[in-house]
Amino acid sequence: MARHFDVVVIGGGPAGYVAAIRCAQLGMNTACIDQWRDRQDRPVLGGTCLNSGCIPSKALLESSEIYDQAQSSFSMHGVKCGGVTLDLNAMMVRKDKVVATLTQGIAGLFKSHKITWVTGHARLLPRKQVEVHEDGESKGQLIEAENIILASGSIPAEIDAAPLHGDLIVDSSGALEFPEVPARLGIIGAGAIGLELGSVWRRLGSQVVLLEAQPEFLTITDSQVAGEALRQFTSQGLDIRLGARVLGCRILENHVELEYQDHGGDHRETVDRLIVAVGRRPNTRGLFAPETELLLDEWGVIHVDEQCRTNIPGVYAIGDVVRGPMLAHKGSGEGIMVAERIAGQQSSVNYDTVPSVIYTLPEIAWVGKSEQALRAAGTNFRVGVFPFSASGRALALGNTAGMVKIIADAATDRVLGVHMIGPHCSELIAQAVIAMQFSASSEDLAMTMFAHPTLSEVFHEAALAVDGRAIHIARARRR
Repeated sequence: MARHFDVVVIGGGPAGYVAAIRCAQLGMNTACIDQWRDRQDRPVLGGTCLNSGCIPSKALLESSEIYDQAQSSFSMHGVKCGGVTLDLNAMMVRKDKVVATLTQGIAGLFKSHKITWVTGHARLLPRKQVEVHEDGESKGQLIEAENIILASGSIPAEIDAAPLHGDLIVDSSGALEFPEVPARLGIIGAGAIGLELGSVWRRLGSQVVLLEAQPEFLTITDSQVAGEALRQFTSQGLDIRLGARVLGCRILENHVELEYQDHGGDHRETVDRLIVAVGRRPNTRGLFAPETELLLDEWGVIHVDEQCRTNIPGVYAIGDVVRGPMLAHKGSGEGIMVAERIAGQQSSVNYDTVPSVIYTLPEIAWVGKSEQALRAAGTNFRVGVFPFSASGRALALGNTAGMVKIIADAATDRVLGVHMIGPHCSELIAQAVIAMQFSASSEDLAMTMFAHPTLSEVFHEAALAVDGRAIHIARARRR
C-alpha cells in the first residue's frame, strides 16, 4: 500500500528543502526524500551545498584567511603576533561544527512544519509514484503524490585523464578533507571551485598550480574584472596556467605526475595532491524509470519550461538538474516558485537578476550582462567604474584591490549589469540585484544617498561615473 502526500520532493538540498518548507507553509501534506549520509553514516539534510560544498568551503575560506592575515597583515594594524601556528585539525573540527549546526537546523525546520523526512534513494515511476530504497534493501517502499518535485542536485564532473584515486586525486568534496597541508597541490580547472579551493590551501602553505584548459581566464565574468582577478591571484602566489589541457596522470608512490599540453608543447608536473575541479553535472542517473519518459538532454539536464514543469503533468524539476547556473539560491528561488504555483499562485523567477559570487580574496560578484556580451549583441551602453582604492572604508580595512562596474543602457539608462571585484562584494552585489529587480536606472542609484564611510559608496560612485560625475576620483584628462 503506497503512502500518499500532496507533494513529494526528491532531494534535500537548498532547492529541495526550501521547496518542501514552502509547500508545507501553504498547507500541503509534504514529504522530502533524501539519501545523503554523513561520515558517521547518519542521514542528514542539506545536500551537497551544506554538507560538502558551499558551507564547508566558506568555513575553510574564512579560517584560512584569518590564518594568512595573522601571518602577513595584522602587523599593518599594529597587531603583532609571534609564533603563529596552524592547527589544521581544529580548523576542520570548526568546519564540521558549522555544517552540523545548519543541517540540524533544517531537520528542526522540517519537524516544525510537519514535513515527513524519508531517507533513501528515490526513483520516479509512472503515474506520479516514487519508489524509495534504503541501502541494501531489495524492495523499497512506494510513495505517491499529487505533485512531485525533482531536486536531486548535482555531482562533481570527472575526466578520464585524471580518475579519482584515494586521497591523492580527489574531487571538490575530497579537497575539503585533507588531513595535512600538501606541499605542492595541483588543481585541474581554474573556475570558481578551483580558485576557492586553491585559495584555501595556498593560504595554509601549499604551492598551488591551477591548470585551466580555456585560453582565457574566468570567461563567465566581465573581461575587465577577470583581468583584475588574474593579476590579484597571481600576486598572491597562485600559479594559473591557461590553455593547459591535461592529457593524463599516474601515481608515483605518494605523488601524482601530470602530463599536460599548452601552446608551448607537452609538459609534466608532479604534485602531492591533485584536485579535479572541472565543474559539476546533474545528478539524474537512476532518478527515474525509463517508462516515465521524462525528457532530458544529452548532458542529463531535465527539460523544463519557465515555471519548471517537466513534460510529465504534475512533475516539476528545480535546481542543478535543470537549465541555468548551478547556484543554491537559484534552486531555492525555483523551489519557492514551484510550491506557490502548485498552490495556485502566480509566482515566477527573474532569471535576469540571479547573482553569482566567487568567494576568493578579493571577492568577485556580478549580476546581469557583461560588457562583452552586450557588445556581441549590438547593444549600446554606457559604463561607470570606480575603484576601491578611492574608498575611505576600504583604506581603513587595508583592502583596496578591485572596483565596481555598472553598465547602463545608452538610451534608457536602465542598469543592465553590475560587476564587482573587491572586499565584501558577496554582500554588496545584493544592492545591484535589488536595483535591477526594480528596473532602476543609473540615475536612480546616483540620486540615492549612501552612508559614509562604507564600501557601498563605491557602488554609488560607479553609478555617478556612468554619467562622468564621480566625486572622489580625478577627472580623466581630455585630449
